[in-house]
Amino acid sequence: MDRLLVLKAILAELARVAHLAQQAADQARETATHTENVAENKYDTLGLEAAYLAHGQSLRVLECRLDIAAFEALTGHPLTLDPQISVGALVCLADSQGARRWLFLGPRAGGLKLNIDDQEIVVITPAAPLGKALLGRRVNDEFWLTINGQRHYHEIVAVC
Repeated sequence: MDRLLVLKAILAELARVAHLAQQAADQARETATHTENVAENKYDTLGLEAAYLAHGQSLRVLECRLDIAAFEALTGHPLTLDPQISVGALVCLADSQGARRWLFLGPRAGGLKLNIDDQEIVVITPAAPLGKALLGRRVNDEFWLTINGQRHYHEIVAVC
């Protein structure tokens, strides 16, 4: 798996999400300021509700921009030959049954999922229990992680 290819795919997906968020913010702002939504009495709150929505959507656009900037900063940081896992690493884990999954340890946008060559890749952050457990580990390290009272075995198969 090519880390830079995955990073470019993440940036493309973040740009798509940011574009959709901007469209939603623009539409909410238009609704909030439309002349038909001027309150006629104290119980007419459509304009006020639309203004709250527009504000929330604008904050979402800002978050998207911060996500993109954080991932763009990773493009110039290549990993070394025997890397310890750090933010920006693409990691393949195997569980106790041998099932593998790919994770990208990102600075933000945890939970983002994308598919490359029929392989799902999930972005996690160091704030997540699994992300925290991966930091500083290397290929062939094995560890157990307890989440919601259940112990899960992980072996680091690859780091890109």
